[in-house]
Amino acid sequence: MAGTRASSSFIFITILLDVIGFGLIIPVMPKMVSKFTSSDVETNYWYMVMTASYGVMQFFFSPILGALSDKFGRRPVILISIVGLGLDFILQGIAWSIPVLFAARVLGGITGASFSVGSAYIADVTSAEDRAKGFGMIGMAFGIGFILGPMLGGFLGDYRAELPFFAAAAFSLLNALYGLFVLPESLPKHLRTAFSLKKANAFSALKGLVELKGLGMFILAIALTNLAQFMMHSVWVRYTETRFLWSPKDNGVALFAVGMSAAIVQGGLLGVLIKTLGEVRLAKVGLFFAAMQFILMGLAPQGFYMYIIMLVTILASAAGPALQAHVSRAVPPHKQGIAMGSLTSIGSITQVIAPFAGLSILSKFTHAPGALNTLQAGMPFFASAALQFVAFALAVWYFNRGQISSGSGGTKSIITG
Repeated sequence: MAGTRASSSFIFITILLDVIGFGLIIPVMPKMVSKFTSSDVETNYWYMVMTASYGVMQFFFSPILGALSDKFGRRPVILISIVGLGLDFILQGIAWSIPVLFAARVLGGITGASFSVGSAYIADVTSAEDRAKGFGMIGMAFGIGFILGPMLGGFLGDYRAELPFFAAAAFSLLNALYGLFVLPESLPKHLRTAFSLKKANAFSALKGLVELKGLGMFILAIALTNLAQFMMHSVWVRYTETRFLWSPKDNGVALFAVGMSAAIVQGGLLGVLIKTLGEVRLAKVGLFFAAMQFILMGLAPQGFYMYIIMLVTILASAAGPALQAHVSRAVPPHKQGIAMGSLTSIGSITQVIAPFAGLSILSKFTHAPGALNTLQAGMPFFASAALQFVAFALAVWYFNRGQISSGSGGTKSIITG
């Protein structure tokens, strides 16, 4: 048990340092793009392209990195990805044109796909019963990373748009050193499997997940949840810049609050919530609160209401670890890398669709004079809420069936609530 806790702590720190680097650049990415554009419309377009290109690369490379980690171990794949991510941040910081910035985002999408390997690492070192808590640690790492990263990036970005990128590169270097000297391997050699490019193909991996008996609607619910979340993420900075006139520092502080709420739930409260409600009820509550959060944010007339909404819908952060744990239980230990890579690929597909959908809706409904002061401005959030309600309905239907496919081909009940 002590070894499990230690291994989980190692990967927690590795993911945390990675997420801080990502968080640093969020408040300033639109500002960086605007250096090479001549209008808001052009900025929205290229910001949309940059965000989507990152998702495309994650879609194709997440299962590849996951399969490579099933063969060579988690540690070397994680280390190589961290180094590549550091190079991506440096290239973005020194970018002198849109094509260079685009190339950097492509590299970032490839190397950023290592988060699936981190999920497989957690699956390696936790029991099925404790897996939700393990994934909760990943959620907490994301939460804390998005507490520290965007806030620091927002303050640095108020001085120069390039500074957060160089700070992110420094965090990647620190992470690489930590991983090189401290991070242990989690996958024993006797559990490793041969690499197959066919199995690592993003579409094949997705097909393998969907074909698990009884899991298709559940995967669809996860996909819709991801799409709703990424739509909100893709429009957040542009939305608050235009509707509330927020600066990079304002967005950094707001994203600090978002990360803090996620860390409180997924790190501090998750164990208590699971014991009190059970994984299934907690997933349902989290999905419902997420839908309500989107509606309320779309209705917010002033920026400070966003903070109040985060507080009253804080349980929206609770669903993710429970949902991921259900999928993890459906596959055997030696296929956790491919499974987690496939989940990341699902997220990446939605990350491609989300910026096109979210920013297109934002541009359409805020383009007219005075539209920012009407309910039209909140349409991206209302669209996310609709998707989230569908995901909630699918998840309720799935859980009420009470069955999930096991990795060996049989079925076992894991429904406790």
